Amino acid sequence: MSKNIRLVGIFVLVMFLALFSSATYIQVFQAQSLAEDGRNRRALLASYEVQRGPILVDGSPIAMSKPDNSQYQYQRVYTDPELYGTVTGYFSATQGSMGIEQAMNAELAGTSDSQFFTSLRSMFTGEQPAGAAVELTLNPDGQRIAAEMLGDLKGAVIAIDPATGAILTMYSTPGYDPNNLAMHDDRQVIENYQKLEADPDNPLFNRAIGGSLNPPGSTFKLVVATAALEYGIVKPDTKIPNPPTWKLPGTNHVVNNPSWGQRCGGGDSETTTLRIALQHSCNIPFAQLAIKIGEDRLRTVAERFGFNDTFDVPMTSAASVFPEGPMDDAQLGLTGFGQDNLRTSPLQMALVSAGVANNGVLMEPTVVKEVLTPSLDVLESQRIKEYGRVMSEENAKLMQDMMRNNVENGAADNARIDGVAVYGKTGTAENGDDDPYTLWFTGYAELNGRQVAVAVVLEDGGGMGQSGYGNGLPAATGREVMKAVLGV
Repeated sequence: MSKNIRLVGIFVLVMFLALFSSATYIQVFQAQSLAEDGRNRRALLASYEVQRGPILVDGSPIAMSKPDNSQYQYQRVYTDPELYGTVTGYFSATQGSMGIEQAMNAELAGTSDSQFFTSLRSMFTGEQPAGAAVELTLNPDGQRIAAEMLGDLKGAVIAIDPATGAILTMYSTPGYDPNNLAMHDDRQVIENYQKLEADPDNPLFNRAIGGSLNPPGSTFKLVVATAALEYGIVKPDTKIPNPPTWKLPGTNHVVNNPSWGQRCGGGDSETTTLRIALQHSCNIPFAQLAIKIGEDRLRTVAERFGFNDTFDVPMTSAASVFPEGPMDDAQLGLTGFGQDNLRTSPLQMALVSAGVANNGVLMEPTVVKEVLTPSLDVLESQRIKEYGRVMSEENAKLMQDMMRNNVENGAADNARIDGVAVYGKTGTAENGDDDPYTLWFTGYAELNGRQVAVAVVLEDGGGMGQSGYGNGLPAATGREVMKAVLGV
């Protein structure tokens, strides 16, 4: 055999091995991700051959597939898009999918592992194949009240059952109508999507779980207080310094309490306590505490609550950010009252309150209650899983007492509900010298053994620029959503 023929043979063999390896990698290792990729139009068209399962809230469909005479065979319909659009997301032949439609695609399309035998039976019985129904944990009254309270403002509300992690409310505004992305006019769908994507208000974001993270402001003081208790820095009534103003170490930046230029709690006392500082949401004591706690220990406690981690609810949340560091004392001091480079979502701040409410144990959040076959047999039940212990039970009781005091006697009194035990913390976060504030409320309520934790965020100052504050509309919204969920 000549040298040239041997070289050609070796080249062909190498090319064959490369092709074989590539095909094997695609078919074995990338098969699932390619099938689930929203740009895979072939997979999407194939999925229209099966009647996609409904998405349910309280037994009623908020998304369903109806027979259609077009090439797609079925038309996806969203029955209450104003309330649930950012939760359901959309299922589109040209734009892929989002929300529950994307996260639970295998179940809704009937291709999940748990539906294998159901699909196999359909092949032999001649039954029309259909996807599973996905029942959500959402409370319709809580969802409706959240929408009414926020109106045309930009923000989000989320409510959670602290004992199970079930998400009871998930509302984000501005939203969008997924029907406009599920229609079978491809050109119109693309135009509708491009308008949404170009909108500066980002209606495609689900602000309840991410998309647009904001500084938490004084709601982060709950994390700082937890860290101070966990590491034995102070007890609730330990005396701590109480200057009227304080300069951040190494800078000319002066920190003030909400009562500008005054000592925490008013009056002339040169000391205050953790309880009073939380009650009046004083910045200086928490800035000083954060420095005493230290960057590493404060980060550790923040991460116990879920900062720097994502949650699959089953949509993947954006990770709330506690900065990597290293931070100097000035940065750490700002972190003490929720400023500097801290960024968070309503989901994360609701989890902070939920961890306190559940005696220091944080449950993983989920919005899926059940997955049901077309004949209503249960394929999957709600996932109830512990995320971890965030604090001792003893310290959780101390935090509960202080959060209750915030509502009864402090800066979160607009969250009070007659006859109901309410615990909370407000926040008013700065975004720049002339930029509108971000307004927050987080807390929980309990009645007759039932609990609900909530977080509310209003961006752009809730339409009030730098005049809005957390104990205004955010606290009122949290109050009304908790009342709705508890049936008060």
